[in-house]
Amino acid sequence: MTDAPPPSETGFDTRLYARFPTTEPRPEGELEELERIWCAPRGWQWITALNNNYVGVYYVGAAMLFFVLAGVLALLLRTQLALPLNGFLPQETYNQLFTMHGTIMMFLFAVPAVEALGVLLLPQMIGSRDLPFPRLSAYAFWAYLIGGLAFFCSIFFGLAPNGGWFMYPPLTNTTYSPGINADFWLLGIGFIEISAIAGAIEIIVGVLRTRAPGMTLDKVPIFAWAMLIFAVMIIIAFPSVILATTLMELERAFNWPFFDPLRGGDPMLWQHLFWFFGHPEVYIIFLPAAGAMSTMIPAIARTPLVGYRLVVLAMLATGFISFGVWAHHMFATGMPEMSIGFFASASMAVSLPAGIQVFAWIATLASGKMRFNTPGLFILGSLVIFVMGGLTGVMVAMVPFDWQAHDTYFIVAHLHYVLIGGMVFPLFAALYYWMGMVSSRPLSERLGKWTFWLMFIGMHVTFLPMHLTGLMGMPRRVYTYLPGRQWELTNLISTVGAFLFGIAVLIWIIDMIRNFRPFGEKQAGNIYEGGGLEWLPNDLYSIRSIPVVTTRYPVWDQPKLMKEVPEGRWFLPGSATGGRETIVTSTLNAEPQYVQRMPTPSGWYIWAAVFTAGFFLLLTVQAYVLSFISLGLMIWTMMQWAWFMDLPPGGPGMRRRERDADIGAGITVPTYRSGPSSTGWWATVITLIVAGMVLVMSCFSYVFLWSRNPSAWAPPPEMATMVAPVALNLIAAGLAWTSNRALAFDRPRSPVIAAFLMIAAGAALASAWGLDLTSWLATDLLPTTSGQGATVYNFLAWQGFFVAVVAIMSLYVLLRWLFGRIASSRPTTLEIIGLFVVYAAGQSLVGLLLTRLFPGLG
Repeated sequence: MTDAPPPSETGFDTRLYARFPTTEPRPEGELEELERIWCAPRGWQWITALNNNYVGVYYVGAAMLFFVLAGVLALLLRTQLALPLNGFLPQETYNQLFTMHGTIMMFLFAVPAVEALGVLLLPQMIGSRDLPFPRLSAYAFWAYLIGGLAFFCSIFFGLAPNGGWFMYPPLTNTTYSPGINADFWLLGIGFIEISAIAGAIEIIVGVLRTRAPGMTLDKVPIFAWAMLIFAVMIIIAFPSVILATTLMELERAFNWPFFDPLRGGDPMLWQHLFWFFGHPEVYIIFLPAAGAMSTMIPAIARTPLVGYRLVVLAMLATGFISFGVWAHHMFATGMPEMSIGFFASASMAVSLPAGIQVFAWIATLASGKMRFNTPGLFILGSLVIFVMGGLTGVMVAMVPFDWQAHDTYFIVAHLHYVLIGGMVFPLFAALYYWMGMVSSRPLSERLGKWTFWLMFIGMHVTFLPMHLTGLMGMPRRVYTYLPGRQWELTNLISTVGAFLFGIAVLIWIIDMIRNFRPFGEKQAGNIYEGGGLEWLPNDLYSIRSIPVVTTRYPVWDQPKLMKEVPEGRWFLPGSATGGRETIVTSTLNAEPQYVQRMPTPSGWYIWAAVFTAGFFLLLTVQAYVLSFISLGLMIWTMMQWAWFMDLPPGGPGMRRRERDADIGAGITVPTYRSGPSSTGWWATVITLIVAGMVLVMSCFSYVFLWSRNPSAWAPPPEMATMVAPVALNLIAAGLAWTSNRALAFDRPRSPVIAAFLMIAAGAALASAWGLDLTSWLATDLLPTTSGQGATVYNFLAWQGFFVAVVAIMSLYVLLRWLFGRIASSRPTTLEIIGLFVVYAAGQSLVGLLLTRLFPGLG
């Protein structure tokens, strides 16, 4: 099943693949050196571990911890609702637990769990030594864990949020929620989403740029495709909720009236911003789980996936259509009929690509020979539950029905059928299926089947009656109810089912305690006979050598790899540079481009995560001095992290930087690339796309509030006041571009000229912002005056953040020049900062033009 070499994308001669597998003897001590370089952390050093094997296990474990904690809260809620007029929980406690249950499940379990699965599996699955930014993965994990645990602990101090996991205003403004409970949600969730975005950047660059040679896009594992689409959706959707939480916190802390209709705000703005994130999040959660299903089902059925290309297209279509469905949650808010019709159509259309995937799974199971082991049972259970949830989803997409069922327990039942069938059951199947890759002992099949059946039965006993409860009129978000409304029996049945589900999770926990043994010398292995690269013999360095991939199921179709890879017969059998490294390949055809040096463990990213969490948490409790001290320490640790991003030549255990490295069979590639070929350039562009999405949603907020009451908007400053800021922004962008060109000349004075120009670009950017701010302060419009003032100063605040970041970058450039670390041969640092400055200048121009010209267009 080998394919002809694809056309060269980068000039790499694919005929060189014919040199592999090599038969030359490996140098003595090569494997020992590889093991030393990628050695396991010892003692307390485990906290600094960078290997995806370690960080991925930590990540999955933390996500499952939050799943269990949220499940305990659910049992408390169901106990309260088991009987009418029950006094088990006071109303305020119930509201806090209800809010925390939904928030933890959606923000601290569902998205992090699938992201964690990607961090754990992707390097081995795509044939890489690790993802390209392991420190970013470690930072994202520790920030998520520290922030998430602190957020959960707010329950024990009566400070947990109580406005629902969706936090609708005006219930969450200072009039109805005067304490800091809502602030914990707003600052905590915004911070946790930043962690999710960091992980998404790592996944996108990893899947596109670090695949094994020969793994063209039509050979990428289906799970990797799903994680790629998942990460792109995070980049597009999550900035919306970050902006929404920021605006709400500005309203609560500084009285900026974004959502106050008496001063030109509108609470509907929150719903648009929140659900632009909230509904795609369902598919953000579903797609990686679907990718895992499409990966496991071929192994369970012992046959390749039916319709691989169709499934990939269906996942792409799901991701695209899901962004046109956000107002699906707003049919009862009085939207125009045309808008309702559009969103209703999109809500029904999004079920079509999901159905394609379901039919592909059924066809694969039917064409193969199904094995009813534990993963197989969870897969079948997922199919049944998810299809049932999808059918009720089509029902609530019908507007007349939604008007009747909205905000009832019918919606609670629908939501849980979709999420449990579409994500929880596939996740448990994945835990059993891939356990042999990370543990020396597999989980018990006997206990696994007990877990499945109790979970499957408990799920239906809990949520199937809720459909009837909702149709009988029981509203959501009530802590008790009166007798005599015929809700008693269905609520009692649902509570019994919830405890059955809880018993199933308890059995799984016992099984994990008995059998899970990570980080051992040997793993249990390919128990379920999967066909992906992740089942090749691996260690902390992932795989000994990186093979050329010629098929979608290399372990099945290239069986000699099981022997050749650990013998070092393929690419990068040892360390070509004396340090940690992986091969960076081209985006389309996966042709080797260069060897990327990987960092070694240190404490900087851990401290950066600690101080990041400290800044947000201290800000929440209004300890402003300590909060900004933590901010300063966060910036310092991140600068230290960035300073050592380029490993120094001749450092401990490192060979001097060579321009080229032998990656096996006499094939040499560069050890450094800049521009669009470098992974750092890709990560920067993706980060700027995130910033661009925040800008787009800010523009939407401005136009939306203007559309609600255009006649009340005050005139902007005189047009003459925008000339100087516009000119300075253009100058800043030009200086940044010229700085990179100056460095490219490779003259003795090029570094100092390039550094001076980049610092001057930062100064021009700051001057433009200062002049823009001054012109608005000279008017009567203040951020507390109206919705217009709030949105205008939101633009200024967002641009001010970028000006501050550019100032820090300018200081960094100055320090690098002073220490002789700017060179024409290694321009990546200035390229990345230049991209950032050019974007910031463009962002400033968008804000200037919109706020000065748009009211005049009305």
